Amino acid sequence: MRAFAKPALVAILLSGTIASGPFFTPAFAQSYSFSSVVIEGNQRVDAATILSYAGIGRGQAVSAGQLNDAYQRIVNSGLFETVELVPQGGTLKIIVKEYPMVSVVDFEGNKRLKDENLSEIVKSKSRYVYSPAQAEADASAIAEAYRVQGRLAATVEPKLIRRSENRVDLVFEIREGKITEVERLSFVGNRAFSDRRLRQVLETKQAGFLRQIIKGDTFLPERLELDKQLLRDFYTSRGYVDVQVLDATGDLTPEQDAGFVTFTIREGRSFSVGQVSVASAIEGVDAAEFQRVLKLRPGVTYNPAVIDKNIQRMEDLALKKGLNFVRVEPRVTRNDRDGTLDVEFVIARGDRVFVERIDIEGNTTTLDEVIRRQFKTSEGDPFNPREIRQAAERIRALGFFKDARVDAQPGSAADQVVVNVDVEEAPTGSLTFGASYGVNSGVGLNIGFSETNFLGRGQGLNLQITTGTDNIDSSFSFTEPAFLGRDVKFKFSAFYRTTDYEETFYNTESIAISPALEFPLAENSRLELRYRVFQDRIFDVDPDSSDILIAEEAQGSPLGSSLGYTYSYDTRGKGVTPGAGVVLRFGQDFAGVGGEVSYVSTNVQALAETRIFKEEVAVRAVFEAGAIASFGDYTTRLTDRFSGNGKIRGFERNGFGPRDLGADNEDALGGNYFAVARFEADFPIGLPEEYGIKGGLFLDVGSVWGLDNTAGTGGEVDDSMHLRSSVGFSVFWDTPIGPLRFNFSQPLANEDYDKTQSFDLTISTRF
Repeated sequence: MRAFAKPALVAILLSGTIASGPFFTPAFAQSYSFSSVVIEGNQRVDAATILSYAGIGRGQAVSAGQLNDAYQRIVNSGLFETVELVPQGGTLKIIVKEYPMVSVVDFEGNKRLKDENLSEIVKSKSRYVYSPAQAEADASAIAEAYRVQGRLAATVEPKLIRRSENRVDLVFEIREGKITEVERLSFVGNRAFSDRRLRQVLETKQAGFLRQIIKGDTFLPERLELDKQLLRDFYTSRGYVDVQVLDATGDLTPEQDAGFVTFTIREGRSFSVGQVSVASAIEGVDAAEFQRVLKLRPGVTYNPAVIDKNIQRMEDLALKKGLNFVRVEPRVTRNDRDGTLDVEFVIARGDRVFVERIDIEGNTTTLDEVIRRQFKTSEGDPFNPREIRQAAERIRALGFFKDARVDAQPGSAADQVVVNVDVEEAPTGSLTFGASYGVNSGVGLNIGFSETNFLGRGQGLNLQITTGTDNIDSSFSFTEPAFLGRDVKFKFSAFYRTTDYEETFYNTESIAISPALEFPLAENSRLELRYRVFQDRIFDVDPDSSDILIAEEAQGSPLGSSLGYTYSYDTRGKGVTPGAGVVLRFGQDFAGVGGEVSYVSTNVQALAETRIFKEEVAVRAVFEAGAIASFGDYTTRLTDRFSGNGKIRGFERNGFGPRDLGADNEDALGGNYFAVARFEADFPIGLPEEYGIKGGLFLDVGSVWGLDNTAGTGGEVDDSMHLRSSVGFSVFWDTPIGPLRFNFSQPLANEDYDKTQSFDLTISTRF
């Protein structure tokens, strides 16, 4: 083919020998034409397809640049391992070597991720054409899966094993590496709060000796931004309005198996609230009326969340008064001299913007209505940005989603917005098998099933069966959080329980079912109304036991029916310090609404909790009391009365309270009344925070007393009100199986017949 100059011919041959290399063009341009194109080496890809990629027609004049473009198009098709363009006279020969067919995709070296999990990640599949670019992308995807698990040192290398008939096995060789742990979390610039306190705020945790179980100590760079925001929120909620988290650096060791994270903080100073006032910029709106709903007083620590709640109260009042498009704007005046912030709430007209619609995406399990009821706003209502933000928080608080994003976009008109909700579902069910141990209860086994989003309806379902050395406890509960589409919680519970305690000379059996309704009364208070049907009995009473218990056994299993209520008031988490606040509960049950049991039972509980010494120490006081009064011919039985179980530390189960001293075994009988006060504190004991171990001190004082009838016992029953007390220290240990509490107690006041104990191991519970 004489029309080709020698430099052009060399360029074409050279480029054809390098599948992914560039096509080198000569220094001068010429035009060529081919009378025929011959294709060699293709097996699965037909010649017409290759010609379509080349784009060169018979007799068509082409330049060297166009030949280069043809070569690139064939290479970029991803079908060929090598491509050569060889001119021979008036013929252009295209020689290709097809990529092999993938016979098997396999993984080697993986232990933490199973083959089936990795198969879902990679896109290279058997019986598909091998693609180097796709294999590299798959290797990166596998490495990313390990990185999410904290194994930043993981490497993945795709390798080919050649087989006959142009087939290959694609093997991903994986070196998982170790988990990259956070060896040290440190802070620079913090003066008001210790490193220990700030570590409690972060999502990232410092590695401890349970590092193989606890996942929070895994180093994930993307988590640092969340930690920075958590630190800012922590400081601003305590009045540090100028706080800046300047930097969050994460340095890795050369082996990439450990990270060192440092947060640089500029705290500023803490401000308190100065003067509080309300002004109205709307004619006819009385500012004094809105002032009365404020719950913000001068002198308290400035907290943006508290400001926002007061704004919500005033905007809710505006809606009740029929005032739409009213916005309350806080205007803050800074007083650096005395460290206060004056807050003026200005009632003003907002933009006339309506919610056109609410679009929900990503909820594959959860029904739309579960998400929609978190909004107080519906389609067609005035748009309130604050309400949308609060709805987003309520959606996240459901615990049904890994992530929930809520934003507002312009709608079909200038006065319309579309609220977009994008969620990512999270697992909400769990099946548990476990064992437990208590000093009193011994070894126990338990099985449980829990689902917090049953059938995607936001309903709760819980089934628990626990067996111990001397008891069986099974329970079932169902909760509908939005009964009849309103903020009313419907609850149904049932339980069956038997006891055969070693220290008692009788057994008990109890069964009950109870439907209930719970609804809010005010911002911090709720009311529960319930009905209960129950049946209790005491049996296998020892002949040497108290005549009182023998008589109660003879009553058999009377059926009881009761109506009851519980009023609760809870301010925890509503102020500056999370967890601090007060809790009040008052409840009564009226048995005698049908059945054979007649009594009125009253319970009261109160708690006050706060943190001191720069929030390092938590102190709380708890008071509990109860009274049961029978009426008619009914007298309370052991299964009705209060016992001392768990009420005062330092005493065994059934270790104190009314007792028949005339019986050979001096049975504990329980009492119609009880009152207990507990004072305790928990604090760090110098161990690294990541160990999850704290110390505590406690003082308990109380008593159980009073019986309906002691006649016929010879006056040997002591049911007087004798105060008991104990003091001791505790060790708290947050473990993956639950928060454990080790109590070491010393009784200070007790009766001679009381049964005391100096050590107890329990699951730590909240009031």
